[in-house]
Amino acid sequence: MSATLNTNPASLPPVIVLVRPQLGENIGKAARAMLNFGLVEMRLVTPRDGWPNPDAGPAAAGADVVLEKATVFPTLADAVADCAHVYATTVRKRGVTKPVVTPEEAAREIHGQTGRSAYVFGPERSGLETEDVALARSIVTVPINPEFGSLNLAQAVILCAYEWSKGVSLAQPPRTELHEPAPQEELEGMIAQLDEMLVATGYFFPPDRATATRLTLRNVLTKPAWNSLEVRTLRGVLSTLDKPRRRSEKAGK
Repeated sequence: MSATLNTNPASLPPVIVLVRPQLGENIGKAARAMLNFGLVEMRLVTPRDGWPNPDAGPAAAGADVVLEKATVFPTLADAVADCAHVYATTVRKRGVTKPVVTPEEAAREIHGQTGRSAYVFGPERSGLETEDVALARSIVTVPINPEFGSLNLAQAVILCAYEWSKGVSLAQPPRTELHEPAPQEELEGMIAQLDEMLVATGYFFPPDRATATRLTLRNVLTKPAWNSLEVRTLRGVLSTLDKPRRRSEKAGK
């Protein structure tokens, strides 16, 4: 499938370009990473196993819109022809003199400049070739453990996509409304109920430690800011635990 480049690049999100990707599964995982942070335009340069790839869909985990819109190009130059700002994600290449930035710095640049931008990622095994990097304006490199520098393709994509997403408004996960904290009267009732049960079981021993122990229990029970439902639930638990003792006391009379 050939691509039609966007002729109005102003204020558009960056594109993700995968150069000679090897596994359909990795393309799918990259699509999933993109969509999580609001990026939907993927461009593929001569994928090894062709396109479409049946292994990409399951790995995308629902990011089908990215895969359906993915376009294939014969060369990297064709894939970034409409992009004014091209970022090659790689380690610094010998013989290539380019500005080197972190994903965070690249994202700030993209949000602060006009024209279309592209993040370019190389094959899984070898990364971008020197000739690929030569087409870029800047190199994006992640500060990483020098003893274990082993990011996979989707991880590299998600780092760049996440940093870019900080500059846009994405919908936040739905929040669960919290109940108001219970009034002090309800807490005192629960504490008194527990205290009565503990006295009956001989918990406060030795007697000279009872005051300090009660203070500790009060601190524990008031720290979580229980709401009324939680207080009622816990008191129900205490009442249930207290029933065998009450039955035993009646039987002994």
